[in-house]
Amino acid sequence: MTKVHRKVAGLTLATATAISTAAFAQTTPTEADEKAGFALEEIVVTAQRRSENLQKVAIAITALDASQLEAKAVVQLADLQSATPSLSITNAGQTQSVNIRGIGLASNSPNATAGVATYVDGLFQPPIVQFNSFYDLAGVEVLRGPQGTLVGSNSTGGAIFLTSRSPKIDDQSGYVTAGYGTDNTYSLEAAKGVPVSDTLALRVAGFVRGHDSYYKDDGPFKNKAGKLEEKGARIGLLFENESFEALAKVQYNDMRTGGYAYQPIPGTYFAPYTPRDYFGLSYDTPTMHREEALITSLELRKTFANDIVLRSVSGYQDKTINSLDDIDGTRAPASLGGQVAWDYYANEKQYSEELNLISPEEERFNWILGGYFQRNVIDVRILENSGGFPTDILPQNKRTTTGLFMQGNYDLNDQFELQLGGRYSHYKATGTGGVFIGRGIPGFPPTGLEVSDLSGAHKESVYTGKANLNFNMDEDNLFYVFAARGYKPGGFNSMDSRFRAETVWDYEMGWKSTLFDGHVRTQVAAFYNDYSNFQFDILDTASGQAGIRNITNATIKGLEAQVEGQYGGFRFDGGVSYVDSRLNGGVPYVNTRPLPPGTLGPQCPAGTPSAPPLCFNYVPFMAVTKAGPSLYSPTWSGNIGAQYTFNIDDQTTLVPRLNYSYVGKRYSYIGYSPISDRLAAYDLISARLTLNRDNWRAELYATNLTNERYVAGMASASTNQFLGAPREIGVRFGVDF
Repeated sequence: MTKVHRKVAGLTLATATAISTAAFAQTTPTEADEKAGFALEEIVVTAQRRSENLQKVAIAITALDASQLEAKAVVQLADLQSATPSLSITNAGQTQSVNIRGIGLASNSPNATAGVATYVDGLFQPPIVQFNSFYDLAGVEVLRGPQGTLVGSNSTGGAIFLTSRSPKIDDQSGYVTAGYGTDNTYSLEAAKGVPVSDTLALRVAGFVRGHDSYYKDDGPFKNKAGKLEEKGARIGLLFENESFEALAKVQYNDMRTGGYAYQPIPGTYFAPYTPRDYFGLSYDTPTMHREEALITSLELRKTFANDIVLRSVSGYQDKTINSLDDIDGTRAPASLGGQVAWDYYANEKQYSEELNLISPEEERFNWILGGYFQRNVIDVRILENSGGFPTDILPQNKRTTTGLFMQGNYDLNDQFELQLGGRYSHYKATGTGGVFIGRGIPGFPPTGLEVSDLSGAHKESVYTGKANLNFNMDEDNLFYVFAARGYKPGGFNSMDSRFRAETVWDYEMGWKSTLFDGHVRTQVAAFYNDYSNFQFDILDTASGQAGIRNITNATIKGLEAQVEGQYGGFRFDGGVSYVDSRLNGGVPYVNTRPLPPGTLGPQCPAGTPSAPPLCFNYVPFMAVTKAGPSLYSPTWSGNIGAQYTFNIDDQTTLVPRLNYSYVGKRYSYIGYSPISDRLAAYDLISARLTLNRDNWRAELYATNLTNERYVAGMASASTNQFLGAPREIGVRFGVDF
């Protein structure tokens, strides 16, 4: 048995043992435990527009509150994969490839949309600018599988809901935490509730966070790529009376990293020029990177005399990326295709509105009606310079998404519930722009020669939905089975090139159980997905530009299990997933992994040698896809953690905690090369020791405790890879007031 298989077997055995023990053991919690309240508290989720008990919702969900996020060392979106089965979040540069059960995003093209919908305070998030650190969060909910009714488009893989803490009337609570660790890691976070009157309350929160670069650049510019400087602030205002509530939130985040820190992927064109040092860089261009995000939301709730609720969520977002990058990631000479610099700018503005009419949950038949509108305006400017020859890529897109949806739940009797939901979605995208070469070079037009027209239009109407049958065997056991359909919009590459929407049918059954007087909770789910029209970047030899195509279909099936328990001072949790996915093969494509970067031009006429960027001979790089697993989808993944609370005296506790997570191997490209296209499996261990006294706490923490060296990401259209962060050891201090 290999080392990786032993780890997977151990993790699976640990989780399965915990679940089976919970399901079949007859131990009863002690009277002392019950008096001390050492049973699990109820988890309330709100992703379905109602406040519901997690164990009563017939969806595979991982829900984490603020204390659990801290305990599991989850400080940003990418960290969630260490605490959530079947979730894979891969660093892909300008975007993150977020996938659940092998479905999500496998392209960083501005024409692509997300397949896992991420929401912040009820607002759908564009795929850019999602690296922001978490602060003052109330909780996170990860819904696995397509959410085609209430979420609609962009939810073929699932949805992630991030909810910040809101102001409350008469709530003056607040906190301050500060930390320092290796690589000059620092953090400061604070929040405070401010009651203004009997009907008005305010909450303010903010943070700063940063660390030195983990890398050393031996190039002429001594870049500090990967150095983090991040700050953010949020203000919330609540007005509330007996039947009406208005909640407004405004938040701003500013993150600077000194540029992307990556190295050429082994087996690619510039791999021989990779520095020998593991965290070594060798750039021959200056680098910088900045992300800014403004997110504003307004939620209005009106409760009528019959307890029907009218809810409105309005939002405006403005997100920007500015980046200077050394695309080849080396100091290779221009004569070999090196010295490729990128000046990247992207801005996305989003306006959205959702209306809900929600019936009382206590009725035998309860329902939700809704309407949705979203408008996105996207402006991208990429100025590429390859050995002194400029290429400008200038697309501008506009997208409009509208939807009407309804979901109804009907109690057939005391045990069986039927749930039906449907959604009509309409999507329209238009765009202008082009690819221009030779700007400022004698013999070319002043603004460059247009070699590719990026204008286009696309529209579609799609029906999605879900049918559930739920069986409440008793108060503590829920069994469910359902069929659900989700979709992700299509789009265009140019006037002559469009791609269809992705769709997925999900057939799923599950069991949720609460055992031993609330000391243990379990979730088990089995699923089968029929996945159509997989969208992926394929290089078009006629233009030399990459564009999205529907290249194949897939089948995905698997199992997931989660467990959480608490006995006295001992608390544990774990999750494991097995995903068996298969993308069909047989599609011809240009293998871009061994190609030099930069704009190479269209296919050269027969007998003409390559002369980038005017033309290039792609024939030696042609290939045909073979069947393989879905991209960014590990077969096995899982996590397990445990902690114990030692009572030192009536005011003081000491809590040690240990977390372990495993992510199996994943492929990032359809070539399925074990050298250039595979992210190797890795496991991470984090630990913390917390001393609590009254409202004060001091903590010693460590992430990546074994200093695992692993690849955290590679973009499907790139020849570079991002390395995972090294071990971090530090201290944190905090006070609640």
